[in-house]
Amino acid sequence: MIIEKAILATVTLSLSQAPVGANVFVCESQDEMDGVAADLEAILDGIAHKLSNGVYIIVKH
Repeated sequence: MIIEKAILATVTLSLSQAPVGANVFVCESQDEMDGVAADLEAILDGIAHKLSNGVYIIVKH
């Protein structure tokens, strides 16, 4: 099965900002968030997008 057009993960500083139903990674600092988002991009073969509220989503296009 090939996954197309899906949110694979969310990276945030606060669990309350995370969407329901997504894999959530909660970080302690902005630097940690940047690193985790970059790592997940490579591991999941996705693209990281930083939203206006500071949350990263890792998506598959």
